[in-house]
Amino acid sequence: MIITIDGPAGTGKSTVAQRLAQVLQFEYLDTGAMYRMIALKVLSSAVSLEDSDQVANVAGATQLEFDQGAAILDGGDVTHRLREPEVSAAASVVAQNPAVREILVSQQQAIAKGCDIVCEGRDQGTIVFPHADFKFFLTAAEEIRARRRMEDLQRQGTEASFNLVLSEQRERDARDETRSIAPLQPAADAVIVDSSEMTIDEVVTHLQAIIRKSHS
Repeated sequence: MIITIDGPAGTGKSTVAQRLAQVLQFEYLDTGAMYRMIALKVLSSAVSLEDSDQVANVAGATQLEFDQGAAILDGGDVTHRLREPEVSAAASVVAQNPAVREILVSQQQAIAKGCDIVCEGRDQGTIVFPHADFKFFLTAAEEIRARRRMEDLQRQGTEASFNLVLSEQRERDARDETRSIAPLQPAADAVIVDSSEMTIDEVVTHLQAIIRKSHS
């Protein structure tokens, strides 16, 4: 069984997907982390984010793995680096590269083959797994999303103003929603869940109920 959870940043989709996978005893795939790892490698190299061919070459020569929740880039654990603001911004640029998307979509499909898995990202229900058993799209008011993101950064020891986080979020939303390849949007058959006034546990319980009802 494949369950997809898509949505913009700040909706809680990563935590929800992890919790849902744990409850169901499914595998979990954070596809956003894959784009972030490519972005981190590009930022750490002499390659420009604007050089689409070279960025694609980097992606093709990179080994991405997940080990008990840790993100492994070319053999090294980079989990602690993936939520840095510059990596987040670069990942949005990398995700617009058609060649990179082709490489990572193929890897994502290979990882999920034959598995019971919860896959989260921005194009899982529309592009990567259009025939998924269950598709969810999480959303939330932009101010709430920005507040959550700011609190995440503060917990990581990074100071950030609400207005700056909100501005950067709007820029990323615009890039993700208007890109020509796999724009951020709910699949036609996705269940849309507004998490603005819901806790993580409430969202997970809600998704579980939908899945159970379908199997009853």
